[in-house]
Amino acid sequence: MTPKQEEIIVGLDIGSTKVCAVAGRLIRSNDHPRLDVLGVGKAVSRGVTKGSVVNISQTVEAINRAVEEAAVQANIDIHVVNVSFSGQNVSARRQHGSITRTSPGDEVVVDDIQHLVGDMYRSVLPAGSEIVHVLPMDFMVDSESNIDYPVGRIGVKLEADFQVITAQTSSASYTRKCIERARAASPRKEPLEKDKFLLAPLASALAVLTEEEKHAGVVLVDIGGGTTEIAIYHKNVLRHVSVIPFAGNSLTADLEVGCRILPTQAELLKTKFGSADPTDFRLNEVVAVPNLSGRPPKDILLKNVALVIEARLKEIAAMVQAEITRSGYKDKLVGGVVLTGGTASIPGIERIFERVTGLDVRIGFPDQLEHNVKADLVSDPAFATAVGLVWAGFKRLDERIPLQQQAMELPRQPALTPVGREEPNRGKTTDKKKGIGDWIRSFFTDDISKDLGPDDRYYQ
Repeated sequence: MTPKQEEIIVGLDIGSTKVCAVAGRLIRSNDHPRLDVLGVGKAVSRGVTKGSVVNISQTVEAINRAVEEAAVQANIDIHVVNVSFSGQNVSARRQHGSITRTSPGDEVVVDDIQHLVGDMYRSVLPAGSEIVHVLPMDFMVDSESNIDYPVGRIGVKLEADFQVITAQTSSASYTRKCIERARAASPRKEPLEKDKFLLAPLASALAVLTEEEKHAGVVLVDIGGGTTEIAIYHKNVLRHVSVIPFAGNSLTADLEVGCRILPTQAELLKTKFGSADPTDFRLNEVVAVPNLSGRPPKDILLKNVALVIEARLKEIAAMVQAEITRSGYKDKLVGGVVLTGGTASIPGIERIFERVTGLDVRIGFPDQLEHNVKADLVSDPAFATAVGLVWAGFKRLDERIPLQQQAMELPRQPALTPVGREEPNRGKTTDKKKGIGDWIRSFFTDDISKDLGPDDRYYQ
């Protein structure tokens, strides 16, 4: 069911550093769809590590605060949301599927695509994993290959290569429980319900990428607090997905250790004075940071802060470059790299990624917003996922797939209010802990998703 123009959609982004809720509706300005942002809510996230929920009660508390704030601003009751998921437990693999058509007539029809996609959701998975998204790349009809959209083609055998995105079931259940235990922003305070679950970088892509970029070939790099997520598009099709367990919190941890300051002070130092370009500061330019009680403030050289940030971002950029090479689309990315997420706001970050990847780089801001005060609040890379979750109520991840198959339905409580769409959950993890050198070496030996280790105190 296509949402009505006046329908209000709420996106809930559960991130490692913040939980934010955005309420919006679709309007048309000169026949161009735009998003009218009605309400924005934000709360500090203390129960999420590297994109995965680790403390349900703390996460539920943050969800309640963010949803309530958005509801008050928009003057609406919120009880259904689109939810993001991410984390180092998410993995993706290419998989081939085929069917022999049983539908009447010579031409491939939409039901055939639905049958093929449905079969992929029944693929055999390792124990403890579940399928989140099944998105086709190229179709084949009999002997003809590299077909974008097979409906109307004549043939008997229909095949396709898919991006199958999977998640660890236990991790996904944590997010489900958070939504079930959160309270709707309505007088009755009934349990909050989810409409869709979307992989965070796919939601961000809806908010910051243009159709021209996705057709020409583009790399979306969503650098959040706990993880850096990569989505590569070419010819308007998702071609590659991966997750790197180093992001904004890694910069904070580096500053904490390098400058010998407390974590809260390191985060403040990063957000207030952080830069990826040491030439922004003079040699003697310092900032006084409060010390432990009873001790004098500590002077920190801002050039040293920039050197620490620059070094970590170079490492993240090198990992992104390794993923671009692994994808096989290194020479097909006319659209370059689009950086989004909160860490993308650090001054000088584009220069680092341009130098390491050799591609054009721009910062991705949520686009196509109706101008108002609330839109100004979310016109920031940090809100890309939340805004994209609102767009997900009006756009499909892939126009070639029936809407009900954009993601697999998940078990849930009986709905208190009818909703039209359902989507699933999350990823894959391992107990093996690795450092940056091991991670880069793994690029030449094994699938990166197998090397994403659990939380590491220093490399958060």
